[in-house]
Amino acid sequence: MTREVFARLELQLSSPADLSLLVAAARTPGSTVEDELVVTHADGPLPQAALPVEVAVGPRERGERMHVLTGVPAGRVVVEYAGRLTPAADAAGAPSPVDLVERFELNRPSRYCPSDELTAFAAAEFGTRAQTGDAELAERITAWVADRLVYTSGSSTPFDGAVQTLLRGQGVCRDYAHLVVTLARALELPARLTAVYAPGLSPMDFHAVAEIRVEDGAGAAQWQVHDATHLAPRPSLWRISTGRDAVDTAFLTSLRGGVALREMQVRAVVTGGDLPTDPTGPVLLR
Repeated sequence: MTREVFARLELQLSSPADLSLLVAAARTPGSTVEDELVVTHADGPLPQAALPVEVAVGPRERGERMHVLTGVPAGRVVVEYAGRLTPAADAAGAPSPVDLVERFELNRPSRYCPSDELTAFAAAEFGTRAQTGDAELAERITAWVADRLVYTSGSSTPFDGAVQTLLRGQGVCRDYAHLVVTLARALELPARLTAVYAPGLSPMDFHAVAEIRVEDGAGAAQWQVHDATHLAPRPSLWRISTGRDAVDTAFLTSLRGGVALREMQVRAVVTGGDLPTDPTGPVLLR
């Protein structure tokens, strides 16, 4: 199942700036990613020093990439990314890697996921891992968030975390993912937020989902994808970036300069076949 993805960002820089971009599809082992990132400036070619530099981020197995631009001149800047993504032939049989350090790091509270504030609430609502088991607990959390929240575009701000989302009862994909991650961590299930390209998503945009570390009865563990929005089939997703919360997965970060996002377009489609249906069982991102 090949995906074709595209993203276009139109920026206005009021002064020279350093930028980082997390828009490139991850290159997982065995997958084929044919892509190109082009940055243009309204005033002419970018200085050599300001051209995008690709930097690997995260574990090698996830294949995540950041593009860094240093000293971009003030003015109108357009970023265009296009990619053709084909998974490894044996992807269905390869479990997502589980890093021992992440098991602990991703159980801690973070900027948008203050799990320590919801520990008692989560225990009262869902019980404990010992009572239900990891897989059932993760499914119950996701179903509860899906039932509790109403997807409402523009209902949240960039500063709202999981507690605000819970109290408001509405949000967008990152708010859903933050609440799932927070409740999972509150019950000692390591969880992380992942930005993805999502064929089938409507409205089309960058998408955010949760990944929860689930152990089976024999102690084997895997990162399973949980998306309480149910807006796109999980088998169609392709990873862009992964982190504690939206702080680590922002598609654009700027330093020492004023930057305004004037326009954004995102497109992701499946080619060479039908869009898959979302299964009832676990789904892994490769």
